[in-house]
Amino acid sequence: MWGVVGVLLYLAVRHNFEPLLLVPIAFGALLANLPSEGMINKPAGELVSPVNGTVVAVNADEQRNVILPHVPIERVGHLTKFSDEADLVNLFEEENAIQNLDERTLMAVIRPDRGDPELLQKRIAVPFNGTTIEISPEDYLVWADASGNISRLYVGAGEKVNKGQPLLRVYSDHTGGLYHYISLGILLELFPPLIFLGVGALTDFGPLIANPRTLLLGAAAQFGVFATFIGAILLGFSPQAAGAIGIIGGADGPTSIFLANALAPDLLAPIAVAAYSYMALVPLIQPPIMTALTTKKERKIRMKSLRKVSKLEKLLFALIVTVFCILLVPPAAPLIGMLLLGNFLRECGVTERLSKAAQNELINVVTIFLGTSVGITMTGERFLRGETLKILALGVIAFGVATAAGVLMAKFMNLFSKNKINPLIGSAGVSAVPMAARVSQVVGQKYDPGNFLLMHAMGPNVAGVIGTALVAGYFISVLAQH
Repeated sequence: MWGVVGVLLYLAVRHNFEPLLLVPIAFGALLANLPSEGMINKPAGELVSPVNGTVVAVNADEQRNVILPHVPIERVGHLTKFSDEADLVNLFEEENAIQNLDERTLMAVIRPDRGDPELLQKRIAVPFNGTTIEISPEDYLVWADASGNISRLYVGAGEKVNKGQPLLRVYSDHTGGLYHYISLGILLELFPPLIFLGVGALTDFGPLIANPRTLLLGAAAQFGVFATFIGAILLGFSPQAAGAIGIIGGADGPTSIFLANALAPDLLAPIAVAAYSYMALVPLIQPPIMTALTTKKERKIRMKSLRKVSKLEKLLFALIVTVFCILLVPPAAPLIGMLLLGNFLRECGVTERLSKAAQNELINVVTIFLGTSVGITMTGERFLRGETLKILALGVIAFGVATAAGVLMAKFMNLFSKNKINPLIGSAGVSAVPMAARVSQVVGQKYDPGNFLLMHAMGPNVAGVIGTALVAGYFISVLAQH
């Protein structure tokens, strides 16, 4: 993991790849792989059931000490992740072997009410707390998450429990670590919407209002999200994980973090690293796709100058889009609401101080905490596994499909339009604002130095921000396990 940290810092510092995010993420990852006492340890408290079910066994006595290791070990909750029965037995034997050190951290086994009936009937004998119990591959393990003394035991073997119901209470006079509390900004879904507030304050929606048809280019880029969603499922990911991975194709880091936290928290680190790394690589990934799908003649198309958009139009746009999008996809409300609030602060003309605060102090402070909170989840056990490589590969596919879909949509629209669209701006449908729009400008000027595509490309670029937020809200509404 120190090698991974070195690579991220090298890309950020030496090559200027998204340094505002990759530097905090890399430094957070460094902290995550050092003794973390006082940094990420949780405060003692109640340990709850992860699922509705029946208590199979409890490994706890009142007043017994629970001592977690200084460097946290990634624990597996749902046993279906174990493909080999021997590995599962070894897990319990390892836990049993250290019982004399008072470091047993496996507190309970819960059998869910619902699951694969065939797996629920399967029984595997494992050692547990000085005896032998039978578990099924569908069972859940409940690990201690804080050091302390068990002050109260609420349930026993054979009892029914509901998801979130307390199983036992651990007491300690020590508080949680610094980043346990800072990371709540991600867990409680605070940081990504606050980033969107700053993005809205920094963004001019005028190009989109002046040329509304570019909204279709931003929508077309979302094909990358759905193509990757299907690809992730084919590679064996769950629908929830596939949705979180697919959103990488939207090229929107905060949205990727927001959705990963909601659908697949265990994949938050690789998804965030993939999203921000590939956002930084947009100038390298997009141009070959853009040139491969367009002719020299198409790249030289000059678009008509955009009309001036009035202040009233911009204010009405912010209000109408807020209402329409939230009514259409309610789970997208935190992102859409903050994005358009920031934009309204920018455009109304009477909240200059608030607009500047959102553009500067707020977004800068939140970016530091967001990046390090993502990095702090990058323990070796969580990050260095095959799933990470699959996510990185799917991320490239997501960006490529999104770019191609935007370019092809522009070419398709030109079949029915008198006022031709330069297909190069279709690549800006991904929501990497304003980097993707700048790439359209650079590639366009390579073939016609007098062609200025930047403002035209900003239309699909900001449309992509809205589109990705709506897709994220859709995935939450359909895939979230309530």
